[in-house]
Amino acid sequence: MASRQQLSEQEVIEQEPQAVGEQAMGPAVLASAASVGLSLYYYFFRGERQLGTFIGLWPPTILAFASYFNQRQMQKQLNTLTQPGATLRNAIDSVMGNR
Repeated sequence: MASRQQLSEQEVIEQEPQAVGEQAMGPAVLASAASVGLSLYYYFFRGERQLGTFIGLWPPTILAFASYFNQRQMQKQLNTLTQPGATLRNAIDSVMGNR
C-alpha cells in the first residue's frame, strides 16, 4: 500500500513532462501559425508566389527546432534521474528546481 508521500511524488513525476512540452512548444506553435498566415498573405494577396512558398517552408523548421530543444531538455532531466548514486528524493528535487 502506497503512502500519501509516495502518491504525491508519483503525481508530480507524471505531470512534469507535460509542463516541459507546453513550455517549449507554445512559442513555436505561435511562430508557426504566424508563418502560415504570412505565407498565405504573400501567396494569395500580394501575388508573390515564390516568397509565399518560401515562407510556407518555415513552420516545419520552427517546429523541428522546438522538438529538438524539447528532447534535449527531457534528456537532461532523464540523465539527472538516472545518475548512479542519486536517490529518488534528490532526483525529484532536482527536476522540480528545489535544488
